[in-house]
Amino acid sequence: MKIIEGGICAAKGFKANGTYCGIKRPANDNPSIKHKNDICLYVSDVVCNAAAVYTQNKVKGAPITVTKANLEKSGNKAIAVIANSKNANTCNADGVEKADKMCQLVADELNIPKEQVIVASTGVIGQILPIEPIEQAVPVLAKGLCYNKNLEAATAIMTTDTVKKEYAVEFEIGGAVCHLGGMAKGSGMIHPNMATTLNFITTDCAISSELLQKALSEITKVTYNCLSIDGDTSTNDMVCILANGLANNEEISQENESYETFKSALYEVMANLTRMLAKDGEGATKLLECICSGAPDKDTAITVAKSVICSSLFKSAMFGEDANWGRVLCAIGYADAEFDIDKVDVDLKSDKGIITVCKNGSGVEFSEEKAAEVLSSDEIYILINLNQGDCDATAWGCDLTYDYVKINGDYRT
Repeated sequence: MKIIEGGICAAKGFKANGTYCGIKRPANDNPSIKHKNDICLYVSDVVCNAAAVYTQNKVKGAPITVTKANLEKSGNKAIAVIANSKNANTCNADGVEKADKMCQLVADELNIPKEQVIVASTGVIGQILPIEPIEQAVPVLAKGLCYNKNLEAATAIMTTDTVKKEYAVEFEIGGAVCHLGGMAKGSGMIHPNMATTLNFITTDCAISSELLQKALSEITKVTYNCLSIDGDTSTNDMVCILANGLANNEEISQENESYETFKSALYEVMANLTRMLAKDGEGATKLLECICSGAPDKDTAITVAKSVICSSLFKSAMFGEDANWGRVLCAIGYADAEFDIDKVDVDLKSDKGIITVCKNGSGVEFSEEKAAEVLSSDEIYILINLNQGDCDATAWGCDLTYDYVKINGDYRT
């Protein structure tokens, strides 16, 4: 497997574009100022098999409702995806109408069925989405579609993100060279479970829609569902994947070696996007990666790792570079899983070294000076060994800082 450039355009037959249309008017309305893209479109040259997973929040954005309905009508087929930032189109009386209109605009412009369009939105909840800027933007987006405009699309979905997030790989199935790439957005309002943020994935690998959905759901469980920034599950979370088959491999229709290779590629992309999302958490100064090993089963490992990553007290300690390992044990202790706490070991690690802080469920002596050095890095690894099995899992998050409150104190206004 080889890492490549291109994001959602890395796979054969996918074109993209992004532009600024003015969904949210800037505070400074000077036309000479170049504004960030706020809407994007990407399209496959041929009809794709499609799969998606959605937020588990009971309050769901109108785009989620429309996308689910479209995929049901189309038999999980799609050609195009349109997404906007700055307005979530959620909790609006005309939300479904506006989301459906966005799909119709794309369908009319590209001469494709409306039900083969996926729509997504992100931004402020509860504000009416202006459709007029989108009506003007869709022809511009369609006209400018290009096989190398992945960056224009990736920047268009950013809200409080400070960097764009893209990742792509090349792999081989049955002698055919395949590609799989994606882009993601998210910096706050990110918490298990799915799908935490907006994530878009494309591949030219030929795979049935049934196995595409199965693979996406399985990999989501161990990537995006193991990500937490602030404990809030968004109303608009979605991951969608389109597979157009243009790599010309024999279609994967059984859970065989080819399917496992595809899943490995999907994991590579989704895990790295997850890591990027965690590192770019709102106000974050440190990426936190918790690896739980020695678990009796996979679910226990996931539960323990997520429990530590979700602890606000532990996240605060990491911001202060305080090796307060008791907060790790506390979070492990209230995890909803069965294991013997008296067998648990904990290490803290970074590129500056490693320290053991807990052995067999009890604290051990360590140098506070060495601990401070280890925790001064911007990437911290929390290594937990339950010593009760062979299963492991990883969860990702970030520290909790003063800036998180500053960013969210006036997010709407």
